[in-house]
Amino acid sequence: MKEENEQNLPPLGAQDYSEAEDWPKYFGAVLGNGARETLVSALDAFAREGFAKGLAVDIAAGEGRDTLALLERGWYVVAADAEPEAFPYLLPRVPEKLKPNLTTVEVNFENMQIPDCDLVNASYAFPFCEPQHFPALWDRVVAAIRPGGRFAGQFFGKRDTWASLPGRTHHDREEVLKLLDGFEIEMMDEEESDDSPDVRNPKHWQLFHVMAKKK
Repeated sequence: MKEENEQNLPPLGAQDYSEAEDWPKYFGAVLGNGARETLVSALDAFAREGFAKGLAVDIAAGEGRDTLALLERGWYVVAADAEPEAFPYLLPRVPEKLKPNLTTVEVNFENMQIPDCDLVNASYAFPFCEPQHFPALWDRVVAAIRPGGRFAGQFFGKRDTWASLPGRTHHDREEVLKLLDGFEIEMMDEEESDDSPDVRNPKHWQLFHVMAKKK
């Protein structure tokens, strides 16, 4: 009976694997997707300033969609992820001529050290940092970004369904603004929506899409 019921349900998707932190299946589900809008916006902003390339740190790089976009724009990239199976998805897709510009690091949020850099990218990463480790991680992010450098990424709101899960880090708008003290906020788009019913496990989303320039 259970198998029959599951056959009538929509298939599991990327967000189901993300919720369960089944990262290898998540990487496979999103493989080939384009770079996140927050990162593209940051790269475009650098280009408008005449800053062609620098050093970027991609936190929780996953299967590498953002890392690839950075490399293709001529940036040097440190791609960090705690999941060792991330890099077999990324490395075969990096052109040989760009591989010298990439450093991969297997590390978790708690132990991650961030070198001085021009850009920190954290696409949909922060909710998966355990709350007790987030303040120190964010302090390292802020300290690492050079003046005039940027942060690009997402914070998840407290009205998001996943805020009820143990070990997740979520912020309200005022908390996000406080975190960005010392930055010029160039983009802060709040998204709040519900999944359509054809998703396997519909959820309520609340996210803050952020691009900010360090003063």
